[in-house]
Amino acid sequence: MSGGESLSKTKKKRNANFELLRIVAMLMILVLHYNSHANVLLQLGVPANRVQIFATILEGFCITGLNTYVFLSGYFLSKSKIKPGKIIQLICQVYFYTILISVAMMIVGIYVVQTNDSVFKTVQYLFPISSEHYWFVTAYIIMYVFAPIMNAAVEVLSRKQLKWTILGLLIWFSFIKSIVPVMFVTDHFGYDYGWFLCLYLIAAYVRKYDIVLFYNAKRSALVFVISCLMIGFMSIATYLYNLKFGGLNYYAEVPIHLNFIFTLTGSLGLFSMFRFYQMRESRFADVVRFVAPLTFGVYLLHMHLEIRDRWVIWLTHLLGDIPTGSIILYVWHLVRSVIIVFAAGVFVDWIRKMIFDYVGRVLHDTWLFKKIRQWDNDLC
Repeated sequence: MSGGESLSKTKKKRNANFELLRIVAMLMILVLHYNSHANVLLQLGVPANRVQIFATILEGFCITGLNTYVFLSGYFLSKSKIKPGKIIQLICQVYFYTILISVAMMIVGIYVVQTNDSVFKTVQYLFPISSEHYWFVTAYIIMYVFAPIMNAAVEVLSRKQLKWTILGLLIWFSFIKSIVPVMFVTDHFGYDYGWFLCLYLIAAYVRKYDIVLFYNAKRSALVFVISCLMIGFMSIATYLYNLKFGGLNYYAEVPIHLNFIFTLTGSLGLFSMFRFYQMRESRFADVVRFVAPLTFGVYLLHMHLEIRDRWVIWLTHLLGDIPTGSIILYVWHLVRSVIIVFAAGVFVDWIRKMIFDYVGRVLHDTWLFKKIRQWDNDLC
């Protein structure tokens, strides 16, 4: 994932339709975070308005974006040689954001100082992976480290063995929790590396055996839409049940978990739909290829510890308060907010990429960079 940077580079151009899907998935993630921080989703026990109902349905569509982003990485990494240099580059990218953004915010005077937990906060910046400064990055890097082992297993196991392994993982991570209205201690709702490993193996299976999901683009789109509508319907249904009878406090949130069964099928439908889609070579396709590798920077920017709880508030100063009485006005506010954050993230990561490229050229012949290239060659 460092967007496209974490995937193996080839001489031919990247597949533009998958790169477009990467952009769409990140936009969906931004919508999720906007809705969460804008407080426009259903709240248990509190009467809802039309905007909250609509936002919850929209949540059902966008929750599939994160699984899709991981699935894309697994699809390409599973046929790539995993190089230590790529992991080092990804970690450096994380540090670029965690440290430099904090320094920049200190300079402009908007850094939040919390003396009661300053030690832990410092640890979150110095050790962003271990402390889950970004939970997604922590899970992704662990998945990346496991990738060589999983790739080897995929090549050695028979098709039947791999299929039953994936089925067992799905029963453990997804099927049971999707129907049991009680929270399991071992279930982290898909927000950890265990679920990422499961998605990776599914993607590797699809890639190795060229599995045609849902037969064609129309059926794939239908699976995506039905799955997302089911997520929204179940979220609203459990909310209404809770409002009238009480209970189901935990299960009301299950439909928007990453490892919920319909979240998985929706993600697979979305991936399959773009897999069938063939983008024509054009200037737009070139723009997509340029932007897609920078989308990971969008995540690192808006989910920075100092920014993630504040960017929606900042945008209200620019765009006005979030409308809660009109669906059209709410959508207009959401679209503008998401576009602004996405564009800002792409721009910042483009700057970051130019800095990294410059440092790479300057230090290309140093002992450290030669050693990293040696590791890459020895292990691949």
